[in-house]
Amino acid sequence: MAIQFIDTHCHLYLPELKEDLPAIIKRAENEGIIRFYLPAIDSSEDGPLLKTEEDYPGKCFAMMGLHPCSVKENYQEELKTAQDWLGKRRFFGIGEIGLDYYWDRTFTKEQEIAFHEQIEWAQHYDLPVIIHSRESIDDCIGIVQEHQQGNLKGIFHCFTGSYEQAKKIIDTGFHLGIGGVLTYKNSGLATVIEKLPLESLVLETDAPYLAPVPFRGKRNESSYLKYVAEKLAGVKGVSIEEIARVTTENAMRVFG
Repeated sequence: MAIQFIDTHCHLYLPELKEDLPAIIKRAENEGIIRFYLPAIDSSEDGPLLKTEEDYPGKCFAMMGLHPCSVKENYQEELKTAQDWLGKRRFFGIGEIGLDYYWDRTFTKEQEIAFHEQIEWAQHYDLPVIIHSRESIDDCIGIVQEHQQGNLKGIFHCFTGSYEQAKKIIDTGFHLGIGGVLTYKNSGLATVIEKLPLESLVLETDAPYLAPVPFRGKRNESSYLKYVAEKLAGVKGVSIEEIARVTTENAMRVFG
């Protein structure tokens, strides 16, 4: 059987990718990518997000949620919009949600409130949670632990933390999203990943962001997932086929 991958996190609906999206999807499929999971950002992107899913049925799968960087004065309205959508149709995850201490600390308290509330939606709808934890990983882990009653699952997207943090996340029943950062020489991520079970990892691109080497600094796209997979195979000392098989099974387990 041909190699099959899942891109568990890509913003294919953003303007940076819109112009040549059919070609982007085709290139990805040529590299064995069979599914694309699309995290939400905020209400300004809901239209393009849902349209992309509609244009690529059975390939693109939409999630719903409020990104922490979009938590501003009007965050309650934004949450209401997202919650209304969840009542109207099926989504495949709550995300991306979480905390971001890197860009702006003005709305940290509101980010926390929004994070708690959206985890409760995930529990209500029995959906996985996709967590954005930039410079806030310990707080995100703490909040997930608070809510974990044995049924909460999901992915810490763009994981770049320490071995101790990785172990806590895995012990909490979550997976780690591994993307382009793994290929960056000074990220130190490879030495952490080396010690972790493959069963706890899923692959992602975060396209159009965080392109792997050799495209670092350029626009990312889903076909570049193969560079992450190749690097991971080298780090774990297994074949690319094994990486594809295990990470795809893991993603299917997360998303159901």
